[in-house]
Amino acid sequence: MEHYDGIAQERLDKLARLKEAGDVVYYEDFIKNDEISDIKERNSQLQASERSGQMVRTAGRVAAIREHGKSTFANIGDGENEIQLYFNQAKLPAQYEKLKLLDIGDWVGVWGEVFKTRTGELSINVDGFRILSKSLRVMPEKYHGLKDKETRYRQRYLDLIVNPDVRAVFVLRNRMIAEIRNLLDSRGFMEVETPMLQPIPGGATAKPFITHHNALDMELFLRIAPELYLKRLVVGGFQKVYEINRNFRNEGISYKHNPEFTMLEIYQAFANYEDMMRLTEDLIKHILRSVDLPAKVSFRGLEIDFRSQWERSTMLEAIEKKTGLRINFDMQIEELKDLAGNIGVEISDDMRKGEIINEIFEQKVQLDIINPTFIMDYPKDISPLARMTDYDSNLTERFELIIAGEEIANAFSELIDPIEQRMRFEEQARLNPDDEVEKRVDYDFIRALEYGMPPTGGLGIGVDRIVMMLSNSSSIRDVILFPQMRPEHLI
Repeated sequence: MEHYDGIAQERLDKLARLKEAGDVVYYEDFIKNDEISDIKERNSQLQASERSGQMVRTAGRVAAIREHGKSTFANIGDGENEIQLYFNQAKLPAQYEKLKLLDIGDWVGVWGEVFKTRTGELSINVDGFRILSKSLRVMPEKYHGLKDKETRYRQRYLDLIVNPDVRAVFVLRNRMIAEIRNLLDSRGFMEVETPMLQPIPGGATAKPFITHHNALDMELFLRIAPELYLKRLVVGGFQKVYEINRNFRNEGISYKHNPEFTMLEIYQAFANYEDMMRLTEDLIKHILRSVDLPAKVSFRGLEIDFRSQWERSTMLEAIEKKTGLRINFDMQIEELKDLAGNIGVEISDDMRKGEIINEIFEQKVQLDIINPTFIMDYPKDISPLARMTDYDSNLTERFELIIAGEEIANAFSELIDPIEQRMRFEEQARLNPDDEVEKRVDYDFIRALEYGMPPTGGLGIGVDRIVMMLSNSSSIRDVILFPQMRPEHLI
């Protein structure tokens, strides 16, 4: 019986008794004419002890069973709503004994008249019922729920059954994604799909997952970003495109990182990063309004006010304001390293000026930014796909939206100069001589730029992170239905 480890023997015995009686325990179908929510809405005006005269046929998972002499009460639910069932022995002489074989967690189909009990509980006076699927495992106790996070993430199906708040988070996520589409579609953007298997892992700096295509006998990579393919579409004449996409990065797992995650990427011709800032603010405020969330949101004990003025600051201004350091690219690299060390910023010896400045910002400034703030003009060293600013060739027209210390969005005025883009790609490759993956340059993308790309603004928003924030979830794994976990046999 090793296969049945963890299954209650009593339930296996009940299953055997049902089969011996000739019952079909696992039905292929059941005609369900009425949703529980509809039954409750149609009969909301019934008075205590009043019968509706309305016959219904519905189904749900058993959530509770209570015997009272020659009557039995049960509650069934469909994940969103519950309703009480009333079984009377005199009315069900042939079936009543089968209630002894019913367990919490079983799926049942019922039919009967809707009424309200003397205490005002909306109920179905059951004329007949059918066990549709037998639950062989004991459900967690309803009022204490499923608390262990490891179990919740591994057995998400069980988490959804016993924790209504978890289900609500994923309903919210679905609504948010639908509203993203609604706004973008209304503004003339076209949703597209680009390859998940790519011959070159481009569009971001990250370690990819590697696989092999047998028929082509070639190495392929799960995409780390769809950016270069979406920009090819702009070259091809699609002026407004977006993709809600799955990306894969073979890196660490944390409260804000999962190897597989969802991004929204948007590209608009004849736009720049100023336009992308306005679009980002419009999009997030539209989500808040459309899913009925308040303009002030609590997240990890912080109060985020989305109604406040969304501040704008360059990265260098933000560093000076917070630390008092007036940094610029005229400084020698050793001077920058000394400044970083003096304020306790950890850096490595091989970092370039822009990378050091970014580390100072991330370690000493970013975490203290609570309300929505656009940090602008990132160093070129860490922005190989962004257009340079007109006032400083060391900086780019790039912003990140920071909320509660987290990066929520990243956007550029796109670099459309093919000669400059090629130089930056090849410089990246030279900086990583021992990393075979990083040496790869997407020359087909360069060729696409050589045909001419219009001025374009690009925007990426972390869907998982914005859902995590707006649902006040503590970890990204709380907003991903099936987060990546180490298999149980390897623990």
